[in-house]
Amino acid sequence: MILIVPQGRHAVRLGNDAEISQELPVEKGSIYSLTFCAARTCAQFESINVSVLPASQTIDLQTLYNVQGWNPYAVSFNADQDTFRLVFKNPGMEDDPTCGPIIDNIAIKKLFTPLKPKDNAVINGDFEEGPWMFRNTSLGVLLPTNLDEETSSLPGWIVESNRAVRYIDSDHYSVPQGRRAIELLSGKEGIISQMVETKPDMLYSLTFSLGHADDKCKEPLAVMAFAGDQAQNIHYTPNSNSTFQTANVNFTAKAERTRIAFYSIYYNTRSDDMSSLCGPVVDDVRVWFSGSNGLHGLGLGRLGLVILGLVLVLM
Repeated sequence: MILIVPQGRHAVRLGNDAEISQELPVEKGSIYSLTFCAARTCAQFESINVSVLPASQTIDLQTLYNVQGWNPYAVSFNADQDTFRLVFKNPGMEDDPTCGPIIDNIAIKKLFTPLKPKDNAVINGDFEEGPWMFRNTSLGVLLPTNLDEETSSLPGWIVESNRAVRYIDSDHYSVPQGRRAIELLSGKEGIISQMVETKPDMLYSLTFSLGHADDKCKEPLAVMAFAGDQAQNIHYTPNSNSTFQTANVNFTAKAERTRIAFYSIYYNTRSDDMSSLCGPVVDDVRVWFSGSNGLHGLGLGRLGLVILGLVLVLM
């Protein structure tokens, strides 16, 4: 059997019910994100369980996100003590004892939750704070399902879907602004969301950058953007001068917290291999009170009345 080694010449394969572990010094009360590379060895269903007791997460390795057969993944944990024991375990019992997940390239990073800007209700809307990214890897980092907003590898955001989304960097992809962004994969099966603070009955605007990662992803590219009870289908329109565009969704808040969410409308793959999953890029997400930004809060009619009033005063 020929085994895939994600990086370098050596890796670890976990057989049936096998595990490896290491004790790590950490800062009590902090959130840590763990990035590691993993691959399956057989066609059967394979998964890997990553745990820092009492928390654990099982990652499905069945979906092949690219033709290389392996991917970096990220999970996060809360440090309840000054040390924790990190455990990788193969929970499966395969008929073929030579099967089992392969892991390689493990890194851990302490996360910081960015402060919420005064003019933006979204936390980490630019996606600059996130898991460790290996510099010599051009596959981004997959963020699997995580419904706990307090313990997330992408602070402020949750992945509320069966499939992962891809965290990408500007060294290997086209990113609308800054150094990090999110590439949405697998259509409705790859959803990111956040609950933002709002004031009931007030008018808000959700704005974000929508783009192409420049990774040979086949078009069309489009997202479904949600803001409260509003949903809007937005297609990426290629422009020779830019790989991204700005989109917005207006909505009236119904409660003190409003859900915003994004998923890819299409199931996109790369044009060069027809198998690697890809999709639209989302970045620079903002939610702002429409009346808090000077003239942006005035409708065209009200703006016209203001100008007319000024003219009458001058006369």
